[in-house]
Amino acid sequence: MTEPLSLQIIGSKALGGAERWFARFARALAETGARAELAIRAGGALEELDLGPLPLHRLPLRTVWDPLSRYAISRLIARVQPDIVQTYMGRATRLTHLKPPSRPGQGPVHVARLGGYYALHPYRHAQAWIGNTRGLCDWLVQQGLPAGRVHHIYNFVEPAQPVAPERLAGLRAELGLSAEAWVLVSAGRFVPVKGLTHLIEALARLPRTIADRPVRLVLLGEGPLGPALRRKAEAAGIGDRIHWAGWQREPGPYFQMADLVVFPSLEEETLGNVILEAWTWSKPLVTSLFRGAREIARHGEDAWCLPCGDARALAEGIAIVLGDDLLRQDLARAGQARVRAEFARDPIMARYRDLYRQLVGAA
Repeated sequence: MTEPLSLQIIGSKALGGAERWFARFARALAETGARAELAIRAGGALEELDLGPLPLHRLPLRTVWDPLSRYAISRLIARVQPDIVQTYMGRATRLTHLKPPSRPGQGPVHVARLGGYYALHPYRHAQAWIGNTRGLCDWLVQQGLPAGRVHHIYNFVEPAQPVAPERLAGLRAELGLSAEAWVLVSAGRFVPVKGLTHLIEALARLPRTIADRPVRLVLLGEGPLGPALRRKAEAAGIGDRIHWAGWQREPGPYFQMADLVVFPSLEEETLGNVILEAWTWSKPLVTSLFRGAREIARHGEDAWCLPCGDARALAEGIAIVLGDDLLRQDLARAGQARVRAEFARDPIMARYRDLYRQLVGAA
């Protein structure tokens, strides 16, 4: 069978985890030789990211009801003639409506990729669905989607690409981090589900030094809770212990400098790419046991896992892991083994390409 041609459509205006995944997936499509083209929102933040060499189309994608955007998608599909149209998030999915093929291989198949427990009305008209956790896929079937058309494929992470020691030293100096400081790194949009209020409370409970080394937190991200989080840190008297690094297009150097990655998300978090990032950088991880972490993390083996929303437990977990050299080494080693075995790029991309062939043949 000829390699199916896919058209990947996303309508995001701002950047977040889904957009970083789209960019990573787009580059991987090109690097693994897949036939694919991309469509993004014109003027959106995705234009700032490296999307690789695939053909790139810019569409209006202004609102979920915009008839001009829907027409633009229809025209693009007619021009590109893809076998698979894969949409991300609600906007692109709502605006994409395809007629079911009359027989296999006749006309494109609409695949909606979901990375969260969203209201399903905007997604039900698709012909197949991809969920990035088993729990999400089970839930999609429970909500009435046909089990034979719901497919589970995990996210992958790219291999770590360490930077030179002098660059790390410069980054530490830029952030005002002393050479002896413990560096805790947490990444994610400043929104409630990320649990950052509990992380700030946990930091306030920790001593200023552990094993005679000052404890510092580097936060990678931006979002609507930013001002409130800063006020909370100042009110707790720990403003000088937090370094607000902002949204990072390339967060790798921050993970590289981390002594510990902390991910305090709440139950609603679906997967948690930061877990995979910590593992791929061979860093010890402290994470809350939200539903995604319960599926992929193993307490005491590849992560130190704690209840969601519990600042006291989070502080105790951070102190335990920072205070035990052997535990940090074991967690990091096991995490890296997990990511190589289960979340590497090539096996995940092979699953996507196999699914595309399956869908085109069975549509």
